[in-house]
Amino acid sequence: MPDFWRSSGYHLLDRRGDGRLVVTNAFLRAYVMRPEMRPVAESCAAERKLHAALLDDPRRSVATADIAAIVDPDARENYGVLIAFRDRLVAAGTIEDCYLGLFVGANSLEGGRPPVPPLFIDQLAHVALRHILDGADDPLRVRAAELLFRPQRVTIADGAIMAADEETVEMYTVTGGQGSLGRLMVESNTATRQVELDVLSEGNAALYWTRDERHDTVIELSFGRPGLDALCRTLEAWVRHFLDVAVAIQPVRAISDERWRWHIGLDAEASAIMNELYGGITLPEERLARILALFRLEFADPRLMRGDVAGHPVYLGLAVDEASRLRLKPQNLLVNLPIVTRG
Repeated sequence: MPDFWRSSGYHLLDRRGDGRLVVTNAFLRAYVMRPEMRPVAESCAAERKLHAALLDDPRRSVATADIAAIVDPDARENYGVLIAFRDRLVAAGTIEDCYLGLFVGANSLEGGRPPVPPLFIDQLAHVALRHILDGADDPLRVRAAELLFRPQRVTIADGAIMAADEETVEMYTVTGGQGSLGRLMVESNTATRQVELDVLSEGNAALYWTRDERHDTVIELSFGRPGLDALCRTLEAWVRHFLDVAVAIQPVRAISDERWRWHIGLDAEASAIMNELYGGITLPEERLARILALFRLEFADPRLMRGDVAGHPVYLGLAVDEASRLRLKPQNLLVNLPIVTRG
């Protein structure tokens, strides 16, 4: 099977007997080696000493005084954030437990613990998905999985819903895809090379394997198209891996269910819209138009559902904000499923 997403750090981790990813020194060391953490010419002796010590032993205890001794305030902040996150990883032991712990339990982000940058949260999802999709031979599924950790810019033309990587779109908008020279040309109103991102289809999807780290392909999320089906399969695998619950997810054109009991927005905008619709609020057409897709989720074993909703489907929604930005929050699907408490 093709290898992909080597930048995720997947190859630095070990696998536990239950399939979860074990945090290793090599994985922790990769964070210390990030550009934001590397000493520069102006770095003080305390910063250089701490950086070298963490490279040698990325699990070493770091006292508050060690960080306070760093002269540069930005470097102090970076080390404070990194060590707090490192401690979470070490305490959790696995990527999956750390990810879930960010949103559930006393040590969650709502429990008063130090904040975790969204970038780190996305990186955990990135490496977990690399593990979940290991051995995948469908490039559309892998491209669809990028939606779970990389914001997308969505365009709708002739009824087709196209999602492109937001960072890549912005890069081409600012530089024309030609780096610093392109930026200067754009700023001086000089025409730059026109760049068109390739739309993946069943016929050309294999090109993804040679461009998986470039994030320069587009996936169509229109109803009935393979890209939306690929997203469903990825979400099913996401739930199964983290919660050990088998679910089936299928797109639907609308929710016409008088017994609608439970719903989950896969992003902040969809959550708000679905909550208002569920509450009987009539929304303007321009607000409803932000909904990109609706899904019906069913448990393979209804006995795993909470008693008050057992036997009823769970409806999911996906939407863009007013800037046509899609920021999927895959934790919503893990935290908000109506699963019976297991003893």
